[in-house]
Parts: sequence; C-alpha cells; structure tokens
Amino acid sequence: MPVVEINDLRKVVPKGSRLLGMDHSPKRIGLALSNPDMTMATPLRTLSGKNFTENLKLISGIVKEYHVGGFVIGLPLNMDGSEGPRAQSVRHFGMNLIRAKAALGLDPPIAYIDERLSTFGAEQLLIDDLGMPRHKRQEIIDAQAACDILSGALKILSA
Repeated sequence: MPVVEINDLRKVVPKGSRLLGMDHSPKRIGLALSNPDMTMATPLRTLSGKNFTENLKLISGIVKEYHVGGFVIGLPLNMDGSEGPRAQSVRHFGMNLIRAKAALGLDPPIAYIDERLSTFGAEQLLIDDLGMPRHKRQEIIDAQAACDILSGALKILSA
C-alpha cells in the first residue's frame, strides 16, 4: 500500500489493528503504539537509527506481534511549513520502508503527519512534569516524541 493522507488512514487500516507511530532521526527511531480502537497512544521503544536492515527486522517483528495495520511517521517541517533536508530524509526512510515491506511480507499503509516541535514537547514533559534527569531522558525521549506524533494523528482520525 502506498503513502496515504492522514485523514484516509482509518479507511485503509484493517479493523482491530493498531497504528505504529515513528519519530525518525539519523541517530534513533522512536516508536509508539496505538490501542486497537485507535483512541490512545503509548510509547513503545527507541531503536538505533544506524542500521536500516536491522531496524526493519525489529519493526517487522513489532508489526506481527502487535497486529499493526498502519504507520504514522512524523514529518519534521520547517516552522514556515516548508520541507527541508530533515523532512526529505524522513520521506527517504518512508520510501525505503515501502520498498522493503514486500520483502518482509508486510503492507501497512504509511501516513505522514507534521511533527514540528514534537521532540521539544516530549522533552518539556519529561523535564517539567516528571523532573527527569538528562541521562534518563535520552533513553526515552524519541519514544515519547513518537507517542506525541501518534496522539496527534489519533486526534485527527477521531474528528
């Protein structure tokens, strides 16, 4: 399945399956899962962003284990809404995911969503609300950012 608009995601995702939210960066990939009703998002884990093939195997296992029916990938737009090099890198990651899906027997649709300030928002939550020290934040910041991205998508889907 190709890339779809976020508003069309619910139409193409099998009923009862989950969405996997992703916050992609060159160093890490944060992952978050929705519940099967697509009403809540929960941080799952953070992968190292260095080895695409290794990460693809891990993502494939997550898709099968949690019955994931679609991907929501955060698109880091510039503050003026334009796409810069980071957004192009994320789109490249998405295209690699599409190409590799067939080899793994996966075919969840992908939707991109504006993720401006998601990592900043996740970090503020961990600092302000939880008082978490820097060394502990690094372990979970990307999964929390993925959760924020996925939560934003779920709000759009419930409207």
